[in-house]
Amino acid sequence: MAMTASPPLQLATASRPHASASGGGGVGGVLLAGGSGGGVAPGRGQGRMQRRVSARSVASDRDAQGPVSPAEGLPSVLNSIGSSAIASNIKHHAEFTPLFSPEHLSPLKAYHATAKSVLDALLINWNATYDYYNKMNVKQAYYLSMEFLQGRALTNAIGNLEITGEYAEALKQLGQNLEDVASQEPDAALGNGGLGRLASCFLDSLATLNYPAWGYGLRYKYGLFKQIITKGGQEEIAENWLEMGYPWEVVRNDVSYPVKFYGKVVEGTDGRKHWIGGENIKAVAHDVPIPGYKTRTTNNLRLWSTTVPAQDFDLAAFNSGDHTKAYEAHLNAEKICHILYPGDESLEGKVLRLKQQYTLCSASLQDIIARFESRAGESLNWEDFPSKVAVQMNDTHPTLCIPELMRILMDVKGLSWSEAWSITERTVAYTNHTVLPEALEKWSLDIMQKLLPRHVEIIETIDEELMNTIVSKYGTTDTELLKKKLKEMRILDNVDLPASISQLFVKPKEEKKSPAKSKQKLLVKSLETIAEVEEKTELEEEEAEVLSEIEEEKLESEEVEAEEESSDDELDPFVKSDAKLPRVVRMANLCVVGGHSVNGVAEIHSEIVKQDVFNSFYEMWPTKFQNKTNGVTPRRWIRFCNPELSALISKWIGSDDWVLNTDKLAELKKFADNEDLHSEWRAAKKANKMKVVSLIREKTGYIVSPDAMFDVQVKRIHEYKRQLLNILGIVYRYRKMKEMSAEERVKSFVPRVCIFGGKAFATYIQAKRIVKFITDVAATVNHDSDIGDLLKVVFVPDYNVSVAEALIPASELSQHISTAGMEASGTSNMKFAMNGCILIGTLDGANVEIREEVGEENFFLFGAEAHEIAGLWKERAQGKFVPDPRFEEVKEFVRSGVFGTYNYDELMGSLEGNEGYGRADYFLVGKDFPSYIECQEKVDKAYRDQKLWTRMSILNTAGSSKFSSDRTIHEYAKDIWDISPVILP
Repeated sequence: MAMTASPPLQLATASRPHASASGGGGVGGVLLAGGSGGGVAPGRGQGRMQRRVSARSVASDRDAQGPVSPAEGLPSVLNSIGSSAIASNIKHHAEFTPLFSPEHLSPLKAYHATAKSVLDALLINWNATYDYYNKMNVKQAYYLSMEFLQGRALTNAIGNLEITGEYAEALKQLGQNLEDVASQEPDAALGNGGLGRLASCFLDSLATLNYPAWGYGLRYKYGLFKQIITKGGQEEIAENWLEMGYPWEVVRNDVSYPVKFYGKVVEGTDGRKHWIGGENIKAVAHDVPIPGYKTRTTNNLRLWSTTVPAQDFDLAAFNSGDHTKAYEAHLNAEKICHILYPGDESLEGKVLRLKQQYTLCSASLQDIIARFESRAGESLNWEDFPSKVAVQMNDTHPTLCIPELMRILMDVKGLSWSEAWSITERTVAYTNHTVLPEALEKWSLDIMQKLLPRHVEIIETIDEELMNTIVSKYGTTDTELLKKKLKEMRILDNVDLPASISQLFVKPKEEKKSPAKSKQKLLVKSLETIAEVEEKTELEEEEAEVLSEIEEEKLESEEVEAEEESSDDELDPFVKSDAKLPRVVRMANLCVVGGHSVNGVAEIHSEIVKQDVFNSFYEMWPTKFQNKTNGVTPRRWIRFCNPELSALISKWIGSDDWVLNTDKLAELKKFADNEDLHSEWRAAKKANKMKVVSLIREKTGYIVSPDAMFDVQVKRIHEYKRQLLNILGIVYRYRKMKEMSAEERVKSFVPRVCIFGGKAFATYIQAKRIVKFITDVAATVNHDSDIGDLLKVVFVPDYNVSVAEALIPASELSQHISTAGMEASGTSNMKFAMNGCILIGTLDGANVEIREEVGEENFFLFGAEAHEIAGLWKERAQGKFVPDPRFEEVKEFVRSGVFGTYNYDELMGSLEGNEGYGRADYFLVGKDFPSYIECQEKVDKAYRDQKLWTRMSILNTAGSSKFSSDRTIHEYAKDIWDISPVILP
């Protein structure tokens, strides 16, 4: 299409200079005319005087909980935009944003131009939000996370701005389709699973509810990896999400902070510690706007990239031919942000991961402190810091915030230890996301000592202070109890106890005489000798005096030897480290000690945290611990990804207020038996299923029937999530089908499409075996003409947010089948329930609360419960477990080679035996298998009764109101961060 020059949107025609904190720190300073962040367009308006934007809006009077009307809370300028003006603005960006050749408007080019146009609309609110936070000097929350799994930004942004229709019409005028244009956007590869998706839901809710908050993360160039499924199973290649640029970010080259590694610690003449020398890099800010729904509030996600100054490029080495050496400093810096979760089996991998975590913490805290100082101005008082700043650590990855904040406050700002500790403890809070021991991070003390020497000094002091607190609480009478508490609670594990603590564990050995008894016997002996001497004649007195002196010296010498022998030989071995074991820093313990709040993410999880994982800490500081059940944003996860269902809900409820107040979803309950609603509900589900039929064909080549039940399990591949249980259940189903006649099959089984998705970490061999197994089963089953559409198995490659937005609205049964007590919460279970999908699962994570809310009769429950797990492991270790014959038959069927030539002995072997690493069915697949397949029979029976099934589906949506991230964020704001909504004027 030939492009003609058109002016930019009138809402974005001027620059806005922006005062920012020391070292940068604002989101302002963007030239808005004709291109976000890029100044005026070439050849257009270059001579025009720039003026400060004064964007007025309809003031929002929404309270913290209440809904708003569609027109409320939006800038008046946005309400007046027409599709023609938007089309002109898109054309302008297509012509003057120098990303693509000018020949024609391809869908990809249209996407980038559209994104820039939307960013124009966001920038005014983005800057106004930051300005107002600055002006009011409000307390602000900062959410630090190694992952933010944002998903596509275009449809979310125009949805939150309520201009989807206008943009659809504008693109239509340009010969484009909004859906096709939006599909050109790659998912931002900034996360992998629930941790990152939760963080992104929280950012959406924070902006929507007008809370002053920012997110901080790292800008990964290649993401985790792009998953490709081949005959060999999963293969990994680098993500290419930044290859064509990321139109939603604004690079803040003026906002950067130094980050140091290695070096040494010295004490200056001022008495302060100074961390000098070592390797120095620079963290540079990249900002992404986070718009709220029906509000002007637009918060910020600040991502850090890493580099070094140009002068660190070794020009002499390059010109001499040593090109690798010339670029070494740049490579060492830039690789920090290359990959999310780089492999850490090597020493280099461990160092790189620790560098990533410290970079996030150091750059973010420097930025936060600069903003605090700037806002405080001349009235700066460090005691005010916790009343202006709340730092939330999303899992243990940002743990180094604690020693880093201490370091800055003491070494840079000059505060005392007690002052710095009081501020740190009142500022920082910790969210625990796992109860699995291997996921509670432990870093090598030796690696940390070399990489972050000053932080280790601080951690050692915190550890010693903690031990003193433990001794004060439990006393020294019961040394066994004291040893137990120190062993559980110390931050440093397998590290010698300091002298002040180790002396408490000196005990005399029975076979040796105590120093007191030795002294007594020596005194008696000496007195006897002296008495004998005194009986001698006067001529012998001089000799007697000499003998007396000798005996006294001997006594003193033996006393010293006894004391030395006692101090060396009679120390409890507990006080010394074991040279055969690694010395580690337990990051979760540091989080608990250094923060004022520790929260779990589901009721059952929070109880496990208190009663098991951190029980000793809970006994000491019970008020620190609380629950914050996770939630998901209903904007992205119903309103935008499932427009068919959204329209239906709004029609039957009578408004779309439920998008901001999900409690209104409960009004659907009164229509649960309405036949008209049933008919419309099934039609909406069928429309979504048709989309997934196309997606599956596009991504896998498989053709599936939209009339079959869509049975979905999509999540990170891990043994505790038990995709293995699911696929073995499918193998059982397939085997039973093969034993039947065609007529019996149709009568016995409901047609199913079993859909899997998720990534296995590149170094997690067992998880990759499970992926291979699923794809092998799929290849066999899907080509079996006897089975046809009765059973299909699909593994959707490279599962991400965009794939989830298609699969979840189409799903009818969703599997959340983790071993009880191992899933902290889960959030995909909430998304499925919201979209009218019925869950099959164990009593684990948020499943417990979902079942309570939607009704026990509307949830398919099976499996052992959390309190039974330890006993079942013990039963297995004692050789008392007897597997179900059906389970044994399935394993034998797999080993028969029916699914190909791959050797599955390692995978099947993990389910066998009574002990040993990688053996003994640790995740209880065999134990829960009979219960699982029997529950699946109940699923088939219910699905045959479509009236019953539809009613269950409606009641799942109606009962999901609790699981909005808006509710969760209100709780964090009130109970942990102590922040309040701030409404822009």
